[in-house]
Amino acid sequence: MLYSFPHKIGATRICYTAWQQVSGLVAAGADVHLFPGAVHKRVEGCAEVTPTLSRGRLRLPYKVVGTMRALALHDYLVARQLPKLKDRPDIVHTWPDAALRTVQAATRLGIPTVLERPNAHTRYAYTAVQQESNRLGIVLPRENEYAFKDDVLRREEEEYRQADYLLCPSDFVRDTFLREGYPSNKLLRHQYGYDPAVYYPPVGDSKASSQGLTMLFAGDCAVRKGLHFALEAWLRSPAHEQGRFLIAGRFLPAYADKLGNMLSHPSVQVLGYRTDVPELMRSSDVFVLPSIEEGSALVTADARASGCVLLVSKASGAVCEHMENALVHNVGDVPTLARHISSLNDDRSLLRRLRAASLSSVQQITWSAAGVKLLKVYSQAISLHRCGLAKSN
Repeated sequence: MLYSFPHKIGATRICYTAWQQVSGLVAAGADVHLFPGAVHKRVEGCAEVTPTLSRGRLRLPYKVVGTMRALALHDYLVARQLPKLKDRPDIVHTWPDAALRTVQAATRLGIPTVLERPNAHTRYAYTAVQQESNRLGIVLPRENEYAFKDDVLRREEEEYRQADYLLCPSDFVRDTFLREGYPSNKLLRHQYGYDPAVYYPPVGDSKASSQGLTMLFAGDCAVRKGLHFALEAWLRSPAHEQGRFLIAGRFLPAYADKLGNMLSHPSVQVLGYRTDVPELMRSSDVFVLPSIEEGSALVTADARASGCVLLVSKASGAVCEHMENALVHNVGDVPTLARHISSLNDDRSLLRRLRAASLSSVQQITWSAAGVKLLKVYSQAISLHRCGLAKSN
């Protein structure tokens, strides 16, 4: 298969996701021809690696030429190479904003295409974040990735239309496309994962003690993550009287100003950007993520593997089940989230039960398991394509 990723594979955020995906595919037995923009960390076992925007230590500076121009150049170069490959791939995997020409080239060759959707439908994401920002009285900086950009939306919607299938890492992502009228057989469910060498529970039964509850948030401290909902719920709950709410991450300045009174509460500890998130997770009882929009937040799988009980919104994309191994609330439902925090604070047997259930099934969401699942999704896409069931909106 051909895997096209226009950024520096193996770096942070989606670059880390792509690296883990390709590594999982290779481990699952796929022959991967990888076309990254550049390589930050090598993926061992690929059939071939062809960087498009770098040669040796030289790399096209995205900020100088413009990110969208760099992504378009990557797309153009992969599309040119595709017909020249000695072994024609069975399927082509692309990423947003760098897929259109590659998808068109694959379609001409009769090769099925899948487009990664690391977040919800972009129109939904723009709208949801803008509405909540307006409600809070926060103006998003123009350069913010969730500030409305009509040219990006048009390009991505054309990619959605022309790709044979969209890879949705959560039911939430899939639902945002269904609401936009996309047919269900165009939306294929895969999953993301966690690295068990980095994220694992503490030794012994050091959690769920009778001491105050420790709740952790880790990630970008921005409107879309719903941190304001978590703070409000925490301060409504009696848990704040003896417990701690740890917040690890960088703040959007306007957002920090808006939340100033809640952030200054003695039970709230603002840690800033941290590199020891795995240790923070192992020392925490619960992990909270009340997002208003996500793809499938990797941090939720990391937290589960580290022994945290999840307190998440339905938009978090977390792989979990309410009252089985986590507590799940509707987006923006602060009263319910406050009750969930209180329940875990007051009933430590519930906390222990949910934690044990979560850890008992966490091997199902490793990156290795995600690679196996993605390979099966590829097979599904190839079979559907052969039957003429590839659909567009």
